[in-house]
Amino acid sequence: MKIYVSRDSAAKALGADEVAEALTAEIDASGIRGEIIRTGSRGMVWLEPLVEIDAGQGRMAYGPISADDVPALLGGRIDSLGLTEEIPFFARQTRLTFARCGVTDPLSLSDYETHGGLVGLRRALVMSGEEIVDEVKVSGLRGRGGAGFPTGIKWDTVRLARAAQKYIVCNADEGDSGTFADRMIMEGDPYTLIEGMAIAGLATGATRGYVYLRSEYPDAIAVMEEAVKRARAAGILGADVLGSGRTFDMEIRSGAGAYVCGEETSLLNSLEGKRGVVRSKPPLPALEGFLGRPTVVNNVISLATVPVIFEKGADFYAAFGLGRSKGTIPVQIAGNVARGGLFETAFGMPLGELVEEVAGGTASGRAVKAVQIGGPLGAYFARDKFDTPFGYEDFDGQGGLIGHAGLVVFDDSADMLKMARFAMEFCAVESCGKCTPCRIGAVRGVETLDRIAAGDSAAVEVLTDLCEVMKDGSLCALGGFTPYPVMSALQAFPEEFAGVKEAAE
Repeated sequence: MKIYVSRDSAAKALGADEVAEALTAEIDASGIRGEIIRTGSRGMVWLEPLVEIDAGQGRMAYGPISADDVPALLGGRIDSLGLTEEIPFFARQTRLTFARCGVTDPLSLSDYETHGGLVGLRRALVMSGEEIVDEVKVSGLRGRGGAGFPTGIKWDTVRLARAAQKYIVCNADEGDSGTFADRMIMEGDPYTLIEGMAIAGLATGATRGYVYLRSEYPDAIAVMEEAVKRARAAGILGADVLGSGRTFDMEIRSGAGAYVCGEETSLLNSLEGKRGVVRSKPPLPALEGFLGRPTVVNNVISLATVPVIFEKGADFYAAFGLGRSKGTIPVQIAGNVARGGLFETAFGMPLGELVEEVAGGTASGRAVKAVQIGGPLGAYFARDKFDTPFGYEDFDGQGGLIGHAGLVVFDDSADMLKMARFAMEFCAVESCGKCTPCRIGAVRGVETLDRIAAGDSAAVEVLTDLCEVMKDGSLCALGGFTPYPVMSALQAFPEEFAGVKEAAE
């Protein structure tokens, strides 16, 4: 009998380690023949700690399980949820990037290869850089970190740049509220990120890579460091990648954790040991990036998706999706929801279907009021926009952004003016201070929203003007995107910004 328990941070926070310890003790005490395997997460966070038991008929799911439940679980006195992959939340997904997450032991290279790992890298090793880049272009892969820029074009710019040294930098500074896909893939399937970075190196001529992680992710840092060590020992990294004579090696770097270091030029400054402030563009990092050399800066999910594209082919991947939004997107569902977690699906599913059917509506049982998409600087979508298909152009047409594909759900008790104020305050706290619209604008934004809350309706016009200045004049997306939550809340719920001024007694 094999018993699977997640070692993902979210599962551990809910007691997965204690459950695994109780399982070990019960097996030892009862003499049951069983092997406990720690995996990544299946993404069904509301069922964590999730225990899967395979007694020869597939992996049967049980959850949430506490340590106290273990004797009854092994004694067959707890009802199963059925086969894990037949649970509706899971069965509706199209798992390509996350296909191995929750299935394999994250640090087992043999597990990784058994489930399709390294097929893509071996294929890329016999291709030219131009051929690799063309494959990525055909796949339609766009940056999953938020910008949605075509990955193949970015890689081609670096490939064509002339320099003695080029770099691949993975932006793992996942700082958006309600997002956890980067962390989950690094903790649950680290070799797919390593493989993706190696393929990016082959495509562009870069022989060195870095993963920039925030210190708030100690488990992800530990898993990635161990995975890199094992990959190097197995010849996947180093001076002779899989015996090809090609070179690519990488290391893990951690930062203190600042939201602005998720912006690529701030990240590069931090990686170089400097203060994490935004650089002016041009020059683009693709031409003058890390240490002034041509650098690919891609998000974790962008790079972790590359192996499956090379394993199954660009046309296979591009067949999923909607319009120019090709492939799959790992949607992270959080906030006030009945079923939170990670749901990988092809682009195109309507927002309302994700919220009402997949996530099951709110945990409080009240009506859904709004969904914030794309982190703390994402727009709020009210119910009248729930028909919007999940796609870059479709969301842009509705005044929003997909960002890192995090959804945070709010019920009808949410105070949207306070949520708008939170966005401004967040920007004021996290601003690197380099440009005036962001540094000063956010502080004035908080003050203006306080005036509106006090009943000064004339301040709404000031707020609107201020948001236009921040959007057009900020040096990076931190200041430039703060108007999205503020203005979307104002436009969708204007009655909550029309406070009544109390007369002085």
